[in-house]
Parts: sequence; structure tokens; C-alpha cells
Amino acid sequence: MIGLSVRWSLEGLPDAVAEELAAYVESTSHARFTGMSGLRQKVWRMRRGEWFEGTYVFATLADREAFQAELEATMADAPGTRIVGAPPVLVEPWELVAVAEGWDALTPTARGER
Repeated sequence: MIGLSVRWSLEGLPDAVAEELAAYVESTSHARFTGMSGLRQKVWRMRRGEWFEGTYVFATLADREAFQAELEATMADAPGTRIVGAPPVLVEPWELVAVAEGWDALTPTARGER
């Protein structure tokens, strides 16, 4: 499987930006990616005051390449870029070697437990 990570810096930004990102994921982004053709999984990760990241796993290399090309062409207007006020600091393609799911498997949600 083929992956892509897209990361925005949150360094020096107020906590309100992290809240706005989390609210955007819950209200809009989660639904946009749920059921998306060619996408096996998307995970939104954040370290408040440090970074916010979308981590994608695609079914094929062609799926990732098409998504990445569209993302890079529209990055200046991407919701993450608008909320953070700057483009991503990292767009990194990678290869997924394996996934193990534990007994307490993940459940789909827009906002995880804290």
C-alpha cells in the first residue's frame, strides 16, 4: 500500500487554530474522505502548538499520484492552509509495510477521545 503525509506547522500559533482545525475535520473533512474511491484510510493527527497532519493510505500508486498532483495544484487554497495561514511544511510520499489491528479496533469518528 502507498501513503502520503501532509503536515502544517502550528508553531507559534494560538490554540484557537488547533480548535478550528479539529472543528473543520469534524464538520467537513471527515465526511469528504469517508468512502472516497482509491483511499483506504485517512488519519488526522495533531500536536497542539507543533503540527497538524493528514496521513493517507491509498489503494494504488496511481491513486496517490493523482491525489498528490491535485493537492499540490490547489495547496494555496487548501482548507488547512487557509486555517493555518501558511502552506504545508511537508508533503511526503511513503510505502506502508504492514498494519496490525489490536483487539480494541479503531472505530470511525470525526473527533476522538481525549
